[in-house]
This record gives sequence, structure tokens and C-alpha cells, in this order.
Amino acid sequence: MKNFKKIALILICTVVIAMIAGVGYVYSKLDSIYVKDEAVKDADTNTQEETGQMVDGVTNILLAGLDGEHIERGNRSDSVMLVTIDSNKNDIKITSIARDTYVDIPGHSTEKLTHAYAYGSIDLLREVFRVNFDIQIDKYIAVNFVSFMDIMDEIGGVEVNIEEKDVEEVNKYIDACYDYYYNRKDEVSKEYIKKPGVQRLNGYQALAFSRIRYTDSAYARDNRHREVAQSAYNEFLKQDSKTYKKVADILLENTKTNISPMEMINLAYTAYKINDKDIEQLQFPLEGHRNGHIISKQKGWVLEWDKEYNLNAWHEFIFGKED
Repeated sequence: MKNFKKIALILICTVVIAMIAGVGYVYSKLDSIYVKDEAVKDADTNTQEETGQMVDGVTNILLAGLDGEHIERGNRSDSVMLVTIDSNKNDIKITSIARDTYVDIPGHSTEKLTHAYAYGSIDLLREVFRVNFDIQIDKYIAVNFVSFMDIMDEIGGVEVNIEEKDVEEVNKYIDACYDYYYNRKDEVSKEYIKKPGVQRLNGYQALAFSRIRYTDSAYARDNRHREVAQSAYNEFLKQDSKTYKKVADILLENTKTNISPMEMINLAYTAYKINDKDIEQLQFPLEGHRNGHIISKQKGWVLEWDKEYNLNAWHEFIFGKED
């Protein structure tokens, strides 16, 4: 569906906590979705990694939320986030990169970031990060929309605050999300939002809340995404091993990653030890240093950005100040 932005953070949270819950079971699941990079294939096959170890330093994981049912080339990456796990500072950070960020796409032209995955899958998206943001992406997780709703339901939903101006718009998207995606579950009836305020949303309701786009700005939508992400993260911390195993099955069907099972277990162990309930967050490009406007009839509305200021701030957020 058009203009769909998922809360990609919940997928790394899912994997992280699922690893802790049942290493043997989840290891077999991760092995099924693991895609080896060429560099890994060429490495010494006898090299062994230890599991249950802290991952030293800063690890950046690119999360691409795709707007179609499949995870290969042809779908737009309508949600792009960078999750940073920093064992030195005991921090977990998330950068939300606006889908309309105006970037150079190698082999194509200067376009919206969201188009990169459609042109060349995850490899081209990683190259866009290197060329435009000076960030080398070694690890990634690509997921489609189905996992978002199913995982939300599996953890019992998320709590968010729905403003009065958004109630009607959320209900419009509930129709679309339920009718197009969710009615495969015959036992689940469609329920609308009846009033504003803090409330718990199920899978298709949370998806609808994440997709509303006409009541305010693109930046407000990003704030809603992070609100859902934070709530989902907190809910994951409450789950039992049975739920983690079910979540692992959902991920198996809807996820592609180049993180090996052993690496994932170690990342999970690291995140578990950090146990950072207040995730540091950054929205890129930064407010006051971006310009959203219609650049042409063909390319539509884009976000141009002050490269020097934004990259300095982003790199400092991820890696800290240089000595």
C-alpha cells in the first residue's frame, strides 16, 4: 500500500528478546532467514564465534520496512531506521530517516530515499548510505508489513496517545488496513477508535495509527512511529518464552537479514545487558536544517537538507564527539 511506514524498531526488539528466550529454537529460525554477504562466504569457514558475549563498541543495524508483501527488489523502503547498539556507553539509539530525504541514488538520479530499495534492493540502499551519509552499513534487517501487525497482536498490542484531531483519520485507515491486509483472520472483527486519549491498539489499529498523514506534518508522523516503537519495546520486555518463539516464526516468514545467528545472539545478549528502556532518538534531517518543498512535478515533495550540519550532528549522535 502507498505511503505505508512501519515501526521498524519493533523487529530488532523482537529479535533481541527472542534470542534471550530460546537460543536453540531461535537459532534454527535465524539460520533460515540469514543471507551471507560475499565477504562472509569468502571467509575461513572454520572460524567460530562465541555466543552469549557482549558485542564490543558501536554496532549500526539498518532497518528497512517495505511497503509490499515481499522483501526483494521492487518494493519501496517506506520506513528507514538506523539502530545503534553501543556497549561502551550502554546506550541503544535509533535514527529515523525521512523517506522523502533527497539523496543521490547511484546509477539513477537525485531522488527520494524511499526509491532506492525499489531500484536495487538492500545493496543499493546500503550504497546510498555510504555515498550520502558517510555511514558504512554492515548489518541490515529488511521486513514487510505483515510482520508488523502479527507481532503487535502477539505481544498484546501497544499503548499510544491518540489526539482528538486524529481519531477520524485513524478510523479511515483502519478500514484500509483491515480490509486489505487483515481480513485473512476470519475470527477477528473490525473495531474502530471511539475516543481520543491513551489506549491500547491491536495490529491493524497500530498500523492505521502509523499511516495517518493528512492531519499534520511528516515530522509528526515520524513522532507517532517512534511512540509505537517505544511502546512495543516496553511490551517485549514483559513477554514470556512462548511468545518469543511465536514471534520468531513470524520473523522467519517476513524477514531478510545478513546478521548471522551467532551474531544475532550476541547482539541480543548485549541489548539485554544494556536494558535501555529510554531509547535515545534522532530525526534526520534535523529540524531547522531541512527544507521540504515540491521540487518538480515529476519528483514531487522532497526534503532537501544542509549536508554539513546534519551529518556532523548525526555522526556525533551515533559515535560521540571526536577527541
